[in-house]
Amino acid sequence: MVKRLTVSLLLVALGLIFTALLLGYTPDSELNQSGRYYAEHTAQDIGAANIVTAIIVTYRGLDTLGEVTVLFLTATIIGLVLKQEQRKHTSKQAQSDSSSELLSTGSRLLIPLILVMGAYVFVNGHLTPGGGFQGGAIIASATLLMLLSDPMRRFSHRLIAIIESISGLFFVLIGLMGIFWAGGFLDNRILSIGEFGSLFSAGAIPIIYSFIGLKVGAEFSSMLVSLSETENS
Repeated sequence: MVKRLTVSLLLVALGLIFTALLLGYTPDSELNQSGRYYAEHTAQDIGAANIVTAIIVTYRGLDTLGEVTVLFLTATIIGLVLKQEQRKHTSKQAQSDSSSELLSTGSRLLIPLILVMGAYVFVNGHLTPGGGFQGGAIIASATLLMLLSDPMRRFSHRLIAIIESISGLFFVLIGLMGIFWAGGFLDNRILSIGEFGSLFSAGAIPIIYSFIGLKVGAEFSSMLVSLSETENS
């Protein structure tokens, strides 16, 4: 009873706080100095049709590096904690293949399409909504589908770690190349900006987002595999 009352009071308090914020919200009539600069100069300076992508990858590249680092640490911690949980369970439960034939057949058809879609999203992140994080999440959903279709499937943690490490290494190397050959860390102008709006444009952004997509996909997949193995132990 006390627990339910406490939760109810917390929900009411949060509701009042968000209601006050909503009623007191006043949208800005114009962009601030940073926003105005991004809106007016990004397309010309960076060569990317997707301004949000250009800001995340170039102007705020260090933030992106921090985000993928946090995701890597999260995946590592989950793997370590669940590995210890697996050791506590010495008995194995016999499991039957509970996946239906429809799910197994559908997964074989859908997984290649999901992987292609994920690659498309992060390769075209400089042109359309999307990018490395979104494309990586789509790729990880293919791993989830494989686990659902075959709960006893075992993935190579070593292979996942190699993909994640190589992607992260090249991501940082491209960033350092921007310092020496262009205007700063993750400056995309180490390559030609190309024709605005075309696939091969925006300098190194498509390459940067490709490595981010592979890294994020590997990290999400690592977490899913660790969770699956703990569930099956």
